[in-house]
Amino acid sequence: MSAEIGGPFSDRTDERVRRIRLPADRRTPAAARAIVRSVLADAKLDELLNEALLLTTELSTNAVEHAGTELDIEVVADESGLTVTVSDFAVGPIEKVTARPKNDLTDISEVSERGRGLLLVDHFASRWGTTHLPTGKGVWFRLDRKTPTPPDTTLAQSTPTSPAAGQGTGPAPSAGALSALMQIAPDSYADDPLPDFAGDLLARVGEMVGAAGGTVRLDRGDGNGSQVLARYGRHPRSGDDLLRVPLAVHRPYSGELELDAAPSGYAQPLAALMAERLSLHLENDRLRRADVRRQSWLTFLAEASELLAQSLDVELTMALIPQLVVPRLGQWCAVHTTDEWGRLKLAAASHADEAVLPELHKVLKDEGPDSVQARLREASRSGSQVPIGGPMDGFAVPLVARGQRLGTLAVGRHLRHRHDPDEVAVLEDVARRAALAIENARIHAERRRVAHTLQQSLLPPVLPVVDGIGFAAEYVPTGDDADVGGDFYDVLPLPDGRWLVVVGDVSGKGVQAAAVTGLVRDVIRVLVGDGKPLPEALARLNETLVERGGGRYCTLALAAVAQDHEGRLAVELHLAGHDRPVLVRGNGRTSFVGTGGTALGLLDSIATPAMTVPMAPGDALIFYTDGVTERRRGRELFGLDRLRDAAAPLAGYSADVVAARLRSTAIGFSAEAPRDDIAILVLRNEAVPV
Repeated sequence: MSAEIGGPFSDRTDERVRRIRLPADRRTPAAARAIVRSVLADAKLDELLNEALLLTTELSTNAVEHAGTELDIEVVADESGLTVTVSDFAVGPIEKVTARPKNDLTDISEVSERGRGLLLVDHFASRWGTTHLPTGKGVWFRLDRKTPTPPDTTLAQSTPTSPAAGQGTGPAPSAGALSALMQIAPDSYADDPLPDFAGDLLARVGEMVGAAGGTVRLDRGDGNGSQVLARYGRHPRSGDDLLRVPLAVHRPYSGELELDAAPSGYAQPLAALMAERLSLHLENDRLRRADVRRQSWLTFLAEASELLAQSLDVELTMALIPQLVVPRLGQWCAVHTTDEWGRLKLAAASHADEAVLPELHKVLKDEGPDSVQARLREASRSGSQVPIGGPMDGFAVPLVARGQRLGTLAVGRHLRHRHDPDEVAVLEDVARRAALAIENARIHAERRRVAHTLQQSLLPPVLPVVDGIGFAAEYVPTGDDADVGGDFYDVLPLPDGRWLVVVGDVSGKGVQAAAVTGLVRDVIRVLVGDGKPLPEALARLNETLVERGGGRYCTLALAAVAQDHEGRLAVELHLAGHDRPVLVRGNGRTSFVGTGGTALGLLDSIATPAMTVPMAPGDALIFYTDGVTERRRGRELFGLDRLRDAAAPLAGYSADVVAARLRSTAIGFSAEAPRDDIAILVLRNEAVPV
């Protein structure tokens, strides 16, 4: 990268010299600093490191930018200090300020950008000057070794006291003062290190330039306006004579440095240097806060999604959306949904101030070309964000899920500032998630309606009323009311004057189970309506399920009930894999009756033994599905014994009371929702004893 001229060191033992030629390259200042740093280390002049590197950077950078030729760097170190010379090979004058004694107070504020670098050389070097040769020109500076001072000496002790503003200018700041200024760093462990860091930096600069006071103002763009970040001395007087330097920060940050300093050539460059250094830390603070804010938005969106996903109720979901938005993302929020005609209807609204809610509802209902309603219709129609004017300033975004427009989400602006781009992006994301949650809730509600309608079609709307015979039934669907269960019951007349009680349970749930349930119910009605005996009807039904049941099976209990003139009942009972019913005598004795048989749909041939059960007046026969006996509380089942024990005290009660009490007992056994359908049918002899 470079070619040395001569050896790295001279023959003198009390002096170290190094010369090097460097190209006109952006890397040249770094190489020059490396040379100076190595010479200072060899000469044990580390105390001059900061000033030497700063001034070397200024001279080498100016030479690269303005001369555009190769550079010769000469570094000479001795026991008393350091001399650095930077020479180029371009002809022409040097833009500079004339070297002069340190007590010369000539105004040097009108200098060029290159001259500003020489201004730093003039103020922080012990001596400096220029060289002119036929082949080019150069600038040199001398840094003398400082007088040793105790380690605890403060800046006020090492810097002469500056006169008050308006009483003249103080001496130039020393190289040690500049070193102290450059070494100030924010405390990375503080909650907010910037105020202390800015205050320390401002105090150092204020003492160096003799300022009577100074202020650093910062506006973070959070709606709180410009705030005082740091203050030094007395409050700066107002007027045009204040030294003001803007802070070089990006939006939404903005700020300014104010110094009540005496007119001096030192104040402007030092204030600019401080503003530049402070701006770097402010920019880091802005990026850190933006990163933290984005992380908090991601957390908020994740929590909002989880909360919205937990609700499958349409009304609750729409009521939840404004509660998520207000007041974090806006002063107010309104959710409108579209009906089948495309008209908007207010579903939910919220305001940070509940006293303003009536006014908000009124504004949302107003009609007109510039009304909120018109803006909402425009957002819904265009599918894009639309601003909302006063009195409820804000904007509206459409609610779109799976390509379907569901309505709009309107949000009012914050009290002190408008929404920034990050907040707008978050609100649009909330609108997408809210629309999807509303659509999912609507789909679930539609499934519930379909399941309820289908389930009701599989059960008789009412049970027949027969003199001397009481029929009562209770049905509880599974906890997921969007699925259709396979349990069913029915009571229908037989051609011979008897009544047929049917209680069955098809395996599985859902639409397929419902289809098989409907098939079983219809086949039984047709067969017994044609006068087929119950064993033959069960055999035909088994054949049908084997062929068309899709692998599903069914347990079934059939009971043909005949009544004689004395009020007694004779029940012909057939069990096809179904649980035995409970017989409750009028005196409270209970027993399980019937003989188990083969479930339908599993084998080509079945066995369903018949049993006749006599029932005197007051006796009751309780049919049920396995949703009752398999009701679970932890690892404990409701079971057959508990069912029989619960039925015994119900002797003497009507069929309606018995069915309702058993349902309540089974449901109350566990706090969990039923995992299986519960069906209970009670047949009771309600004839009056003779």
